[in-house]
Amino acid sequence: MTNDIKPTNIRIDASTLCQLECPLCPRVLLRENLGFGFLRFDDFKNIVDANPWVCDIELSNYGEVFLNPDLLRIIEYAYKKNIKFHADNGVNLNTASDELLEALVKYKFNSLKCSIDGASQETYSIYRKCGNFGLVLEHIKKINDYKIKYKSSLPLLTWQFIAFGHNTHEIKTARKIARDLKMLFRVRLSWNDAFSPVMDKDLVRKESGFGVSSRKEYLEKTGKDYVEKICTQLWLQPQINFDGRILGCCVNYWGDFGDAFQEGLHECLNSEKMNYARQMLLGYKENRKDIPCSVCKYYWTRKKRAEWVNPADVGDNC
Repeated sequence: MTNDIKPTNIRIDASTLCQLECPLCPRVLLRENLGFGFLRFDDFKNIVDANPWVCDIELSNYGEVFLNPDLLRIIEYAYKKNIKFHADNGVNLNTASDELLEALVKYKFNSLKCSIDGASQETYSIYRKCGNFGLVLEHIKKINDYKIKYKSSLPLLTWQFIAFGHNTHEIKTARKIARDLKMLFRVRLSWNDAFSPVMDKDLVRKESGFGVSSRKEYLEKTGKDYVEKICTQLWLQPQINFDGRILGCCVNYWGDFGDAFQEGLHECLNSEKMNYARQMLLGYKENRKDIPCSVCKYYWTRKKRAEWVNPADVGDNC
């Protein structure tokens, strides 16, 4: 029987809107299923105040965090409540006021992963369509200037580089720019090998850190999906849409487990439906049509391989 779930870490999508037009982004499905909108300050304040056990929040998922008009107030309030903020799913950082960039440092926003898939405007804009490479770098430089002003090491900055066939020749240059900007550098594998497939596979195998050049190759080598650990988010870091709908994980955009703003976060995280989903992922229950996991490709690859969530990975919450 599942224990009472009160995760100290949660995920709330601050925005499902984005100003870029990346080819692999499921924009139409997001609009139809999640809706386009922003996390409101009042909703954020209410959920934080009602659940004092929450102390760490990831704000980024499908949209661009910095488009949220209430973001400054949200960051300031989180700081007052001693909540660590992250945007580690990724931000494009094309749109941000100086006031907001300063707030990231002033209010100790913990970490940002900046999605920059190239080392030049020409290459970067092939995937990050409508993006401005130079402007992104200027915003990073301003953050660094504010870090000097406030004598702070936060936010920790990471350059996140998705490897494609059109940009691998710039990995070395991007890594150097990242180092000059005092950023960590991480190469990620593409969601879909059909778009600009990697040609220099040996280079990506070296740079990815896993000895593989694609997610398919990762599965063949390890017997696991590249993002398989996402399933543990239902226990450890549950995803909430901007409007309060509990999605469970950051991949789900087609179903929900209730409304945290209307029904309560704790109630939704411990509902029969959510508990059943967890039992499915542990391999204890069969799939059920009303559970969002039942139409997720990662659930079915787990089921096919009988590679279920390991109880040890989710602590005592099984």
